[in-house]
Amino acid sequence: MAPTNASQARSDALVVFGATGDLASKMIYPALYQMTKKGVLDVPVVGIAGSKWTLRDLQKRATDSIESAGLAVDRTVLERLLSKLSYVGGNYNDPATFEALKKALGGTVRPAHYLAIPPSLFPTVIRGLGAAGLANNARVIVEKPFGRDLASARELNAIARSVFPEEAIFRIDHYLGKEAIMNILYFRFANSFLEPVWNRNFVSHVQLTLSEDFGVKGRGLFYESAGCLRDVVQNHLFQIVALLAMEPPAYQGYEAVHVEKANVFHAMRPLVRDDVVRGQYNGYRDEPGVAKDSDVETFCALRLFIDSWRWEGVPWYLRSGKCLAESAVEILVAFKPPPQRLFDDSRPASGLANYVRFRLQPNSAIALAARVKRAGQEFVGDQRELYLYNEHRGEETPYERLLRDAMIGKGTLFSGEDAIDAAWAVVDPVLADHRPTEIYEKGSWGPKSADALIAPYGEWHNPVVSKGAK
Repeated sequence: MAPTNASQARSDALVVFGATGDLASKMIYPALYQMTKKGVLDVPVVGIAGSKWTLRDLQKRATDSIESAGLAVDRTVLERLLSKLSYVGGNYNDPATFEALKKALGGTVRPAHYLAIPPSLFPTVIRGLGAAGLANNARVIVEKPFGRDLASARELNAIARSVFPEEAIFRIDHYLGKEAIMNILYFRFANSFLEPVWNRNFVSHVQLTLSEDFGVKGRGLFYESAGCLRDVVQNHLFQIVALLAMEPPAYQGYEAVHVEKANVFHAMRPLVRDDVVRGQYNGYRDEPGVAKDSDVETFCALRLFIDSWRWEGVPWYLRSGKCLAESAVEILVAFKPPPQRLFDDSRPASGLANYVRFRLQPNSAIALAARVKRAGQEFVGDQRELYLYNEHRGEETPYERLLRDAMIGKGTLFSGEDAIDAAWAVVDPVLADHRPTEIYEKGSWGPKSADALIAPYGEWHNPVVSKGAK
């Protein structure tokens, strides 16, 4: 393994593998522009890809990307970013490509290598960096998905660890960079009133919904290799669960957060086929790149248990899907009703008593639901929400925050090897052992079996966005 002091110093260059690709165009260049505007990015940026481009081609792609992002472009800032760019074209399997990269990096000694490339190329590039001596004192930033099952994740971790030390590996999940996700961690541990009730004694169940009202958008070939469980649930939703379920970190530091999140994944009960509902929207098989007899799920709902002292017996219901009724992300932490039914309406027909609701998308908000008495002599009331709106204009984009943190060695918002391994162990049993997908109609909330899954605890909470509700 290469010697390193990468965890102790700021990166003095950023290398973007896949610089001509879709991810770089849509997300990375706008983030780099914002970082330049704020004075955060003041190091060379080397783009590298297989395309036979010139530097002028790369600068044009970056400019088009930034202008298409809807930013108010300051030409001075843009020119400052473009002046930092250089380009290396070549095959990742060719050692000469990495020698050309070394030459382009010049006198820099602590580069950060960002792999915005297909996962199948991760091992090739990581080994190439090691063989060329480009891993010394460096960091590597790896896009999700990190593996496609437990075995492949372990294999990829072994390859990465053979070249980089663990503290220099940043496994990126852009979802963790969202302001609303960070607010979950803050809200939980900055408010003392939550702790006494945030456990199995008071919480009935927890619901997480990540819904999209659009389909695969021409990415059928990719989705055929992934599916909803791998693409969204095992990473995005599991990371949210970990923040909701974790114990208080021992101190304010990313190592302490990683330990507690990993403990949650280790405490998750491995899934069995009865815990999972898989669906496929009507028309998915007509998408380009999709097999005519495809059984890949575009919807997944599951029942999860965390076998810990705090959460023993509390079911966590997770669902995500494409072509659903709304595009939204919401969490509902439902509390048990009062132990004695003193008032006739204290146990609402919906099954939901008091709750905490987190809205993560399309806007961020937190709501606390409680019952209040109506005016009059009768003891009858309504459930009302105390609504906290947390949207801030001009907040950092996820990629802006994550790239900045990786370049300074701050790992709070990244996943550790232990956590990824443990998360895959939870879903690994049902990647192959599952029921066939059920067809559901576009614009619905998925297959009926998902309703049956949560029925013992009532109904799914369906986010309402387009109708103007909070």
